[in-house]
Amino acid sequence: MISRSVLMAIWHAMLALSLVGAREAAHGQPPLPAANFANVSYGPHERHTLDVWQAKADGPTPLVIFIHGGGWHGGDKWDVPAKLLRAMLDRGVSVASINYRYTSIAKLPGPQLDAVRAVQFLRTKSAEWKLNPERFAAYGISAGGCSALWLAYHADLADPQSGDPVARASSRLQAAVGLSPQTSLEPEVITGWLGAEVLNHPMVARAVGAKDRAEVLARSAEWCDLLREASPINHVSRDDPPVLVAYPTFAELPATNPSNGIHHALFGVKLKERADAAGCPCIVRIEDRLTGPTPKPEEFLIKHLTAER
Repeated sequence: MISRSVLMAIWHAMLALSLVGAREAAHGQPPLPAANFANVSYGPHERHTLDVWQAKADGPTPLVIFIHGGGWHGGDKWDVPAKLLRAMLDRGVSVASINYRYTSIAKLPGPQLDAVRAVQFLRTKSAEWKLNPERFAAYGISAGGCSALWLAYHADLADPQSGDPVARASSRLQAAVGLSPQTSLEPEVITGWLGAEVLNHPMVARAVGAKDRAEVLARSAEWCDLLREASPINHVSRDDPPVLVAYPTFAELPATNPSNGIHHALFGVKLKERADAAGCPCIVRIEDRLTGPTPKPEEFLIKHLTAER
C-alpha cells in the first residue's frame, strides 16, 4: 500500500503542474496536441483567452471546460492535463481550456466571473464549433476547482435583457469536477473547520487584496459578503448538477501547514454534507480512503456527458 506521505507527494506534484505551467513542468512528457482553436478572445482583457480541442464526431459534442489552478494568482490554460485531454477526446468529448484574470489584476469575483463569461461565450459558439450546449461540464484544480464548483452550484447568471449576446447565454453546467478544491472561503468557517494554518496560505488574502492572514481577520466584516458569495457551498440547491471532488488523503486536523489546509479533504466532506441535505448528487473521492467503487474524475465526466437521456 502506498504510504500517505508518498501519496501526498504525488498529488502535490500533480497540483504543481497547474502552478508552474505544463510546458515547463512536463519536461520529457509528450506535448499537447494542437488546439483546433487557439488563443480565442472571449472578453476584453488580454487574459480572456481560451483554446478548444474538438472531438471527432458526426454531430455536436459535449464539452469539458478546464480551469487551471494557482490560487487565482498564477497558472495558465496550457496546464490542462494531457490525461484529461486524451480521455475526453477519445470518448467524443471536446475540451476547452481558459485563462482568466488573476486576483493581482481583478480581485474576487473577477476570476469567477471570467469563468462565467467563458462558459457563456462557448455556448454562443456551439453551432459553429459543433458543441452540444446542453452537455457542458467544468473541471478545475485547486482554485480552478473552486471556480468550477461555483459555476456548478450558482444560479444561472444569464442576463436576458443584455444587448451582448454572450451575456444572454446560460452559465449553467451539467456536471463538474474539482481536484483539491476549496468549497468555502469564509475565514470564520474555514478556520473553524481546519484551524489557523489555512489562512496562512495567501489565496484568500490575495483574493480580496489583503496583505496577509492578520489583515483578512481584522477586516473580515468588510469582506464577509464577498467571500460568502464566492463560496460554492453557499449556493448548493436541489436542482444542481452532479459533482465529484477528489483529494489525495484526509490529512490530520487541525491542518499542520498552509498547503494542507487550503487543499484539505474536509472541504469536500463538508460540501457533500450540504449537497446530501439539499438532495443533489455529490461524490467525494479521497484516494487513501476508497472503500468501494468510486468513479475517477474522467469516468465521472464521461458518464454524465455521454449518457442517453
